[in-house]
Amino acid sequence: MSEPERIGKYEVRGRLGEGATSTVWLAWDPFLRREVAIKVIHPEVLNDPERGRLYRHLLANEASLAGKLQHPHIAQIHDAVIDETQGYIVVEYVAGGTLEPYCAPDSLLPLDRLVEIIFKCTRALDYACRLGITHRDIKPANILLAGGGDIKITDFGAALFSSANQTRTQVSGVGSPAYMSPQQVRELPLDHQTDIYSLGVVMYQLITGRLPFQASNNYSMVYQITSTEPPPPSDFRRDLPAALEAVVARAMEKELAARYASWGEFSHDLAQAFRSRQLQVPEEGFADTEKYETLRGLPFFAEFSDVEIWEIVRFSDWQRLAPDAVIMRDGEPGDHFCFLAEGEVRIAKHGHLLGVLAPGDCFGEMAVIGKSGGSRNADAITRTAAKIITIRGDALRQASDACRMHFYAAFLEVLSARLARANTRLASAAASL
Repeated sequence: MSEPERIGKYEVRGRLGEGATSTVWLAWDPFLRREVAIKVIHPEVLNDPERGRLYRHLLANEASLAGKLQHPHIAQIHDAVIDETQGYIVVEYVAGGTLEPYCAPDSLLPLDRLVEIIFKCTRALDYACRLGITHRDIKPANILLAGGGDIKITDFGAALFSSANQTRTQVSGVGSPAYMSPQQVRELPLDHQTDIYSLGVVMYQLITGRLPFQASNNYSMVYQITSTEPPPPSDFRRDLPAALEAVVARAMEKELAARYASWGEFSHDLAQAFRSRQLQVPEEGFADTEKYETLRGLPFFAEFSDVEIWEIVRFSDWQRLAPDAVIMRDGEPGDHFCFLAEGEVRIAKHGHLLGVLAPGDCFGEMAVIGKSGGSRNADAITRTAAKIITIRGDALRQASDACRMHFYAAFLEVLSARLARANTRLASAAASL
């Protein structure tokens, strides 16, 4: 297929890839001034009576999600054109390529990086699941690598919708056989557990550099998926912790009752590998998985959405401090506030202890939201080894409206609780006079 100068209003800049049914072009949107990726269905496919009907359906399926999947780990769908002569969809351009190059034995990812990728996939697919969407075609080619260690799930053309107002008929036989669940290859009714199985296959392949089932044709593949067990991934990667092997095995269970019932369970077991330090993560570093799980577990962030939690993961700073480390000094300027994730911090003024903070407490926020001119009102010093999360005032001011409003609402609750405790102490002191 020769390179066109334009596709609709978009200026073509080069070819990103080509398959049996479509070509993907890198293009420029002159109106919004951004790069985009455009998947164009080949004309001969559209002109075929059967395949044309199928691929128009898939494009319409994906186009119906434009503007609906707002998640940092899902590629945004911008635009689509579907008519008798052409069919294309315009999506967010992600420069890092797909996971496919890391599915070979000589180019495997480190285990900690691999687990972070799968963890982010579980959270993105859980978000889609909550909207009533099952992807149905999870595979390395549909997971893109973005900057800063992030990923983007793409290609929702085969997606199944469970929302009450969705009237489009489910298309059978869509997807990549090697990644299909036993229920999908049998064309049984499907839900999110089919995506859990498929992501388990992706995890197996990223760990080992091979698919769990090797077959020369689809019939043999289907038989193995439904009737045989794959070799344990530790047969091919000796450094694999037993806990991660158990995660893969449970995600790929043939029977629904034995497979993970929810994305939350899948995510929890992946995060546990970081909590228990089974993966070799630098002591001074923090994996995004650990950051997400820590924030999600703090009461302050209970009302924040997953999307907002990921936003905070990006703009927060994390550090481990030894006992007696000074975090803030009385009277010093500062445009940031902190959360105590682990350990204890003592708050003091002029050498007098005012209180001891426990995990989950925030401190220093008045210098950011109050009128103290950015000056600290007390010393904050670690009492034990501690994990500190720092949020800069400028980062908070540049956060999304929803994220920022949740912060201010949570601050009000914190201040209200402090006022209530102060009133209780004053009442007790008065009663003792």
